[in-house]
Order: sequence, then C-alpha cells, then structure tokens
Amino acid sequence: MGMVKALEQANVADLDGIVARLAPEEREVFERIFRVSVAEGALIPPPEMHAWIARLFGSVEATLKQKIVKVTNMVTLDGALFNELRSRRPIDMKENLTLKEEIENHEGDPFCKPETGTPADVFGRVRGQHSITASNVAKYDTFSGLVIFDEHNPLVFTREMVHDYIEVALEWGRLAHGVDPLAKYLFIMWNCLWKSGATLVHGHFQMTLTRDMHYPKVEGLRRAAVAYRDQHGRDYFEDLYRAHAMVGCAFERGGTRVLANLAPVKEKEVLLVSYNLDDGIKDAIYEVAESMTKAMGVVSFNLVLYMPPVADVEEDWSGFPFMARMVDRGDPATRNSDMGAMELYASSVVSSDPLAVARVLKERMRGE
Repeated sequence: MGMVKALEQANVADLDGIVARLAPEEREVFERIFRVSVAEGALIPPPEMHAWIARLFGSVEATLKQKIVKVTNMVTLDGALFNELRSRRPIDMKENLTLKEEIENHEGDPFCKPETGTPADVFGRVRGQHSITASNVAKYDTFSGLVIFDEHNPLVFTREMVHDYIEVALEWGRLAHGVDPLAKYLFIMWNCLWKSGATLVHGHFQMTLTRDMHYPKVEGLRRAAVAYRDQHGRDYFEDLYRAHAMVGCAFERGGTRVLANLAPVKEKEVLLVSYNLDDGIKDAIYEVAESMTKAMGVVSFNLVLYMPPVADVEEDWSGFPFMARMVDRGDPATRNSDMGAMELYASSVVSSDPLAVARVLKERMRGE
C-alpha cells in the first residue's frame, strides 16, 4: 500500500528509486526491457541572470544542480532524457482563442466539400456517418487515402465520431486490398494541425496500404518483439505493460492497456495496446485524445494505429497487437520546433512526465 501511495505522488525524477524498491521478480521484468540511469548537470549563472531564472524556474538554487534521468528501451532502442527541473513543471491548460478563430477562418477549404474538392480512389469512396474518404493527391504510397471528417474543427470530436473515422479507414483498407491483394500492410494516422505535419486545418485521417513489408518503424517493432520472445521466452508486449504498470505508468481500460510511454518519442506519448480491434480500443483512442486535448493542453498531435497485415504473409506476426500511439506536438502558435538534432539523430529530450500523464489518464478514463 505504501508503494501505491508513493507512486501517486512520484514523478519521473524518482524513477530510479522506484525501480530500486521493486520486488526482485518485478525488477527483473522491468530491467529486461528498460535501463534507467541518472546523472547530475551543474551550472554557475552570473548574477545578472538570477532574476530571470527565478521567474522561470522558481529559484536560482533549483537550477544549480539538475538531476537528469535517462530511460532506454533496450529491446527497441527507443530512449528519452528527462530533466528533473523540466519534468516537474505542471501540465498546463489554456484556452487559445486565436487558434479557435484561425480554425474558423479556414472554413471553405477543399475538405469542406470533399466530393467536389478531392479526388476519389479507383475503388470509389467510403461514406460513414460522420466522414467520407478521398484519394490523397500527393501520395505517400500506391494506396494513399484520407478520411475527411464532416466536422471542420479537428479538435471537436465525439466518441461516435472517432469510432466512425476508424471504421471508415478500415473499410478503405479492405477495399484497397481487394484491388491489389499483394498490398497487405495498412497504416492509419491522424495528424492534427500544423505542428503535426497537417497541411489543411480541416480534420482528417490518412491511410496507406503497402506491399512487400510493413513500414520500417512497424517492422522494426515486430522484429524486436520476435527477438525478445526468442531470447526470453516471454511476450514482449505483455512484459512492456507489466514494466509500465509496476512503476505507475499503465492501467487497463475496457480490455485495452493504456501506457504512458517511459521512453517516449516526444511529449506525453501514450501507447494503447489491444489484441482485438474492437470497441474497447476505439473507445480508448477517443478517451486518450479527449483527455489530452481537454485536460493536458494538447492542440496539435499525431496519432497512429499499428496492426498486423490484413492478409497472410510469410513473416511471423503472431502475438503482435493492435497498437495506437499518440504524441503531443506542441503549440502551433510558437515558432520553435519540438524536434531538433537530438531527436533526429540521438535521443528524445522530453519535458513532460510519464507518471503525471498516467495519473491524468487514470483519473479521466476510469471516471467514465
């Protein structure tokens, strides 16, 4: 009980201590996947900077010695650096009236009249209750499509809408596979607003269906999971969930496992893992997106859905789940990028705290 209480108040700067206090069998599971190391950064600010530092960080003393926590997923080699000073900042929520006005000002773009403003795929369009498909003009792959939302504002969505978007995207994949039976690898993504890479404001999913093998990031995860099973005789995704849950970063919701990633690609990354593509994971996708945008101040984000191939293939996909990944891409109003050379070529540098993200999600998703 004491450990549970401690996790309710802990932050990522405490992760090394949390792991050290795990029972031996739990620690073995955790350390099969994650390596946690700590370091201390120090600085000597000139007196002229003291007022500025105190205003931004609370005190000069808080910055003189800074605890850095490095978390590496040893299976996938994803990793993140957490600065104690940065990770202790609260998750802030603000209303961006300028953004709301800008979204409204973009009404009338081609997606507002998709049947005349966008091309159809060779197999036609899929029409849902709240969306319709189109063919992507500048294609990622041979089959590259869109689910265009009836609702213009990408930050306005309901549970029913999100279910519809996913079902329409899956039907698009089935139809594309029917045209080309060799195209078997479906990838679904939701880019919201400019920081995410979206070129149009109007809400939309994008989908691709590709041949030969899945995209490298997905295939790399599959290979890592197979190698983990061969080496340890254990299911990687099961142990990944256990490792997160034992340090307060994961829980189950309606048959779907919700993980605040300990080695996030960027801010507030959440993983959703289910072995069924059912209403449970669709609900979880909606609830995480709703929690992030309503309770964590997220306005621009990426969400993707990984899944096994839509038809039989030669490589081993046994045990590979349906996995959604969602990440905050930052405030569209700021000029600075959320990613730089460190993220591209070394390791993610992350300000958000996975333990804090998990607590917000637990409170909101378990309360429904």
